[in-house]
Amino acid sequence: MNADPAPPQHERHAWSAALLARATEGPPLPTAVAHPCEAHALAAVVEAAEAGLIVPILVGPETRILRAAAEAGVDISPYRLVPAPHSHAAAAAAVALVRAAEARLLMKGSLHTDELLHEVLAAGTGLRTERQISHVYLMDVPSYPRPLLITDAAVNIAPDLMTKRDIVQNAIDLAHAMGNPAPRVAILSAVETVTPRIPSTIEAAALCKMADRGQITGGVLDGPLAFDNAISEAAAAEKGIVSAVAGKADILVVPDLEAGNMLAKQLTFLAGADAAGVVVGARVPIILTSRADSERTRIASCAVAVLLARG
Repeated sequence: MNADPAPPQHERHAWSAALLARATEGPPLPTAVAHPCEAHALAAVVEAAEAGLIVPILVGPETRILRAAAEAGVDISPYRLVPAPHSHAAAAAAVALVRAAEARLLMKGSLHTDELLHEVLAAGTGLRTERQISHVYLMDVPSYPRPLLITDAAVNIAPDLMTKRDIVQNAIDLAHAMGNPAPRVAILSAVETVTPRIPSTIEAAALCKMADRGQITGGVLDGPLAFDNAISEAAAAEKGIVSAVAGKADILVVPDLEAGNMLAKQLTFLAGADAAGVVVGARVPIILTSRADSERTRIASCAVAVLLARG
């Protein structure tokens, strides 16, 4: 049996270059950076500042931040430094800067994500809105002809139906900020038919009906769809699926965090995809970077956050 031909490779990094070009059209945004006390974290901040995306406000122990700057070989003298004794206090102070309108973005430094989000979600002092916060990965997959948004793979572990509604709406709003006015949203499951034995298929169908009733707006939804049917027109045709979304998805909504995390990492490590990420649904976008991120990924994450903050 002959193997299927390899999918065509599109131009790499074109979407991230376009995002950066759009994001740098306006002035850089003041950004509260919580606890940038390791060299890699501080280097990411300076990269984004030098790219014209952000004006950092460094929040954390002054001695440790200065030591990290020396280790990274970067000059932080142009940037404001707000002292805080430890990571928990730095997270709280960074959130307070956003609440006081001194910062328009929040960026994770070298503290744990849970520690930062604890302050973001704190009742009375955090950055909650009427929406549940969620994480979106933006994937540049060599064999896929458009940016692919995957959600939620980092914040909501086992979201219920109403949380999934917010996850979908957050991703649609992010796609709008990226310049896609009507993103195609695939609600993923293991199969494309609704069956009570797989609860995610029922939730997928409910989400599509919620979109029909105006409870989700700005995108075109279909589901349940298996992954192959969502991203391959040939696979969808083979199954007889007639859909405006199947084979052409812009957004993939996963059943739970485990599925999303595995999917994003498989695309990164097996398919050679670049991934940027941002947390949405709070008062301001939240930039999450990690030690393993490439410079391109860090810059793309900041560019996406800037575009979303500008609306």
